[in-house]
Amino acid sequence: MFGIADYGAFVVAIIVFLLIPGPGNLALITSTGKGGIKGGLAATLGVILGDQVLLWLAVAGVAALLTAYPTAFHAVQWLGALYLAWLGGKMLLAKPGAAPILHIRPRHYLRQALTITLLNPKAIVFYMAFFPLFVDPARHQGLTTFAFMAVTIAALTFAYGLTVVLLTHFLAERVRANPVIARVLEKVAGLFLIGFGAKLALSR
Repeated sequence: MFGIADYGAFVVAIIVFLLIPGPGNLALITSTGKGGIKGGLAATLGVILGDQVLLWLAVAGVAALLTAYPTAFHAVQWLGALYLAWLGGKMLLAKPGAAPILHIRPRHYLRQALTITLLNPKAIVFYMAFFPLFVDPARHQGLTTFAFMAVTIAALTFAYGLTVVLLTHFLAERVRANPVIARVLEKVAGLFLIGFGAKLALSR
């Protein structure tokens, strides 16, 4: 299909990767908890836009450039780590009754999720290594093949994001009834963000 070898396996692989816990998933959950369904969907759109930028950069060969110039790669990696740590630190230091850590307007959730996604340069290398596994050299249609892959990834990410947002919103309504649980979950989310930042900074 459109030059993709085993499209079914490609879809399953994307779903599996979406299920792996990471900063993007945490951004969806946190944004929904603070901004409701609108905030969660805005964050989902941010993740999709970030992924599309990274995968097309991979197609353009940016991964090879980052590999050739590791200093640039690690600079972006550290920026991403610092951003995640900054968000996590704000959540840890927030006092009970303080204003929400994340902004209220949906565009802020979108911008935050987009930034988290873009500041993960390893995703470019991942796409660069991932795409060739599912490209059929005999039926490859150039940009059409990669465009179909990109659309598939965007559609699956939206479906996954919508599911996460609805489940999180359903649970958040019950958590809000207990302020202690809400505060504990916020601190846990902050620790996870710092942990993801440390992992991103220290990984090679």
